Amino acid sequence: MKENIVKNKTFDFAIRVVKLYQYLSNDKKEFILSKQLIRSGTSIGAMVREAEHAESKSDFIHKFAIAQKEANETIYWLELLKSTNFLNEKEFENISNDAIEILKLITSIIKTTKNQINSKRSQKLTTN
Repeated sequence: MKENIVKNKTFDFAIRVVKLYQYLSNDKKEFILSKQLIRSGTSIGAMVREAEHAESKSDFIHKFAIAQKEANETIYWLELLKSTNFLNEKEFENISNDAIEILKLITSIIKTTKNQINSKRSQKLTTN
């Protein structure tokens, strides 16, 4: 069976977000922003998992689009945590780069899937 890179990356990222949440709440006593971060950061992988059992290509795209929005929101919370000095530059860069990589990967999957759908539609139109 083929390795699911996006599934693995989003799961590993969720683990990092949970650990960051623990650090922020336990060590930094930051509770508001970190709760937003854990919601958006862990839901990326959850939506990718839901997409595995999508009912259609459109449903698959929809679930990945939600994951895309959650990844973008996660980057926002990370930027805010850095700008308010809850994360230093090194901490921010490390996890932010992973979030950006995941966002790019998800965006690519959405575009590829849409192109496949459009290609099949075009083939049907030309054969009819």
